[in-house]
Amino acid sequence: MDCKEVRPMIHGYVDEEIDAVTMARIESHATNCANCQQLLRNQKLLRARIKTSSPYYTAPAGLEKTIRGAIRGAKKQTWPLFLDKARWLTVGAIASSAAMLSVSLTLFLTSPFGDELLAREAISDHVRSLMADHLTDIQSTDQHTVKPWFVGQLDFSPPVTNLASSGFLLVGGRMDYLNNRQVAALAYECRKHVINLFISPTAEHDKLTIKTHRWQGYESYEWTQSGMHFWAVSDVKQNDLAQFAHLLQSSAATSTVK
Repeated sequence: MDCKEVRPMIHGYVDEEIDAVTMARIESHATNCANCQQLLRNQKLLRARIKTSSPYYTAPAGLEKTIRGAIRGAKKQTWPLFLDKARWLTVGAIASSAAMLSVSLTLFLTSPFGDELLAREAISDHVRSLMADHLTDIQSTDQHTVKPWFVGQLDFSPPVTNLASSGFLLVGGRMDYLNNRQVAALAYECRKHVINLFISPTAEHDKLTIKTHRWQGYESYEWTQSGMHFWAVSDVKQNDLAQFAHLLQSSAATSTVK
């Protein structure tokens, strides 16, 4: 992100009204931009001062009575003709219903569904693991150390593959949540970028054709193989993430043959 993108979102960032991915990108930019960093600092200070120093006033005693009287007066208004009143009420109801239908249809067409919604959840989990500095519960480059750690933690045994010779260094593993259930999360490094691999059991048949999803500058690769559902998420180059996914597929296929 650059300054032009960050500055309009500073208020939303301070009020925590934007998603975790965008917040992470703003923080990343502010780390290397003294001007935006100062703007964030000033906005946080202003917010704190408004909260603690702004004067509060009690409403006058007669205000409630005045408002209630005005409401009662409005209710007593007579309409010139009943038909005119009915006609305008009908027109208003139709217009209101049409507006609600338009908004509902827009939300329906623009909202993510199914796999896309899960992809965004996986990307959010990936970003959260970086923001919270909680990438691993078990830190090790040895697959024979990481895999046994999951025993007793989960009701399934996730495959753990070391791909260091191909440029994907296993960093460790942790517990995470995706689609309202516990999943195994394996962390890898590639060209100073982190790849999170989420794994959960599934009854679906193998779907080796990889589904790709992109959101907020991150990509996720999804596939099903050998009774497991895989989500690989990162901001690494697309070719690197594709290679990572294909290497895992080949490794799983070899293990199945054995």
